Amino acid sequence: MPLLRLAYSTLYLIALIAIFLTWSQAGGQSHLDLLPWWVKLTLGLAMAFTMVRAAAAAVAGEKPWNGQTLKWLGLTVVLGVACGMATYYAHTYLEDTEEPDSESEPAISRLIGRIDDRLASSVLPAAIAEPATGHGRRAVLS
Repeated sequence: MPLLRLAYSTLYLIALIAIFLTWSQAGGQSHLDLLPWWVKLTLGLAMAFTMVRAAAAAVAGEKPWNGQTLKWLGLTVVLGVACGMATYYAHTYLEDTEEPDSESEPAISRLIGRIDDRLASSVLPAAIAEPATGHGRRAVLS
């Protein structure tokens, strides 16, 4: 019996890996990242649990496909649909679909531009920092 427990534990861990890998590939990792952690944890753990229970029911029964096996596989399918619905919810309501305005300059560029202007006026000599006006000053090429 301890060997069977080890096999079920191993199946549970493999099922967890398979569930989260399949979920990220099928639903998209970006959508999965938008979901709260407790939704992903609950659905993933419950789905792996139902898979192991389906395997245990198949081993315990006289026939592999018995009523208990079908019940647990049905719950696995229901949880898989719930994973799909959660991913669709993240895609529809949680994803930021606003495109950045191409006409406006990003805020960080404006900040750096101001810092560069202040730095140029404080470090460079006045003849270079100020534009040449033609009143006795030589034009400085930049």
